[in-house]
Amino acid sequence: MQHAPQMTSRDWALLVALSVLWGGSFFFVGVAVREWPPLPIVLLRVAIAAAALWGLVAALRLPVRHDRAALLTFAGMGLLNNAIPFGLIVWAQGSLPSGVASILNATTPLWGVLVAHLAGAERATPRHVAGVLVGFVGVAAMVGADLTEGLSGHALATAAMLLATAAYALAGLFGLRVRALGIPPLVAAAGQTTASTLLLLPPVLMLSPPWGLPVPSLAMAAALAGLGLLSTALAYLLYFRLLASAGPVNLLLVTLLVPVSAILLGALVLGEALAPRHALGMAGVAAGLALIDGRLVTRLRGRGAAA
Repeated sequence: MQHAPQMTSRDWALLVALSVLWGGSFFFVGVAVREWPPLPIVLLRVAIAAAALWGLVAALRLPVRHDRAALLTFAGMGLLNNAIPFGLIVWAQGSLPSGVASILNATTPLWGVLVAHLAGAERATPRHVAGVLVGFVGVAAMVGADLTEGLSGHALATAAMLLATAAYALAGLFGLRVRALGIPPLVAAAGQTTASTLLLLPPVLMLSPPWGLPVPSLAMAAALAGLGLLSTALAYLLYFRLLASAGPVNLLLVTLLVPVSAILLGALVLGEALAPRHALGMAGVAAGLALIDGRLVTRLRGRGAAA
């Protein structure tokens, strides 16, 4: 069993970029749900992404595998990384406060460390576990939700959120098949979003048929385009690149950064106020990530030894 790979500066830059793309999805979804229910929005999100990604695959003439192993990988990623968690989170957020949902979503790297360790993929080191815990506390402080009150009477919704984050962790581990099969990140992202589209289509047709929905406004159409092209297509391209270079445990650290990106985007784009707890929580997230990275800790130890 090996340790999680040491992340390079490029990996950290991609992780931050991915957090911004996924943090922006809260804004896009907030616009879209004013007109449509969540499930068809999720379907269009992955369908738009799939169409855009396959267009790029065709334009770049990338090789596409159609064998059983590749198709099972696409289906597994679509199920674990999109269909199951998206459906559970949408259902859970119908009763859970958004702040509590954000805190529960930030348990994803904890699941990632546990799943990767038990599966023998990556050994959980004390420094990595400590960094994840510090980052999680930072998210809780930043969101500032009253966790006890928010969870009261919502046991099933809480369980759904935790199952969703566990699915994300399993997807990161399952996604190692992409690298083993030699599938390019762009093709992997296209295959996953296509599988997600096919999996989500039947429940949407049964529960929210499109012929019963209003025609989207220009604002909603723009939000759907941003959600599909930026927060899904481009985001999953970065996701699979990071999975190949940084491994599943490091990749899932993005869920600690997503609340930071969402809050900062809200302040910069929507003029939302930043409270002292936001700064405190962001400092906690930064400390946790610095502990995981290890380079700052090594430098400080070196200076202490030199002194």
